[in-house]
Amino acid sequence: MGGVSDLAVRELPLFPLPDVVLFPQEVLPLHIFEPRYRMMLRTVMAEDRRFGVVRWDPQEQRMADVGCCAEILHCQTQDDDRSNIVTLGQQRFRILDIVREAPFRVGMVSWIEDSVSENHGDLEGLASQVTEALRDVVELTGKLIGKPSALPADLPDLPRELSFWIGSHLGGPVADHQQALLEITDTGERLRQEFTLLDQTRRQLAARTVLKDTFEGLGDDPAGFEGLDPDEGQRDSLGDR
Repeated sequence: MGGVSDLAVRELPLFPLPDVVLFPQEVLPLHIFEPRYRMMLRTVMAEDRRFGVVRWDPQEQRMADVGCCAEILHCQTQDDDRSNIVTLGQQRFRILDIVREAPFRVGMVSWIEDSVSENHGDLEGLASQVTEALRDVVELTGKLIGKPSALPADLPDLPRELSFWIGSHLGGPVADHQQALLEITDTGERLRQEFTLLDQTRRQLAARTVLKDTFEGLGDDPAGFEGLDPDEGQRDSLGDR
């Protein structure tokens, strides 16, 4: 983690992105083209290669109070000064104050971490339940879209890392859910909320599977049937705002 955890409070350049929630240890590619963020990129590349990704809520027209520090792993700048970068989520932070608005936003932030659990066995059991529910969702989705799917081989097994991975890979317009999960500082609570989401999805998919099997048994296909894409949570490169 390097120097990012050396100080409890520090100034951090902020990059608001519409409905994008970055989680620790998740990769986020970005295309930097707006002049103020080109300037921000030059600044952070000359320092510690870190800036804060914060969700911008287009409906509320406001920036979230909690974001995730992004470390630049790779930067490729083109002749026109636009850049493609690959970042990795590091520690989460809470914005205490905005200390500068121009040329780009800079916040005074404090790092936040999950509290230490006193009962590791309970967390392990909860993580197993969540993994099982996730496996069912992936397999049922694969059956519905006619493309067998399985959990990725590199799925985290540590409870905290697993909870972040699941939060990052929720599919669909789920930025509100993701932001709430990012802000939780109790690993068990995050896993419990994710289990509720996954269990609901599992039940819905199971019902749709029965329906699909019934219609296929009749030699027909239900009108308007759509499967859930297991890769829906993956992000393409994103333009800044």
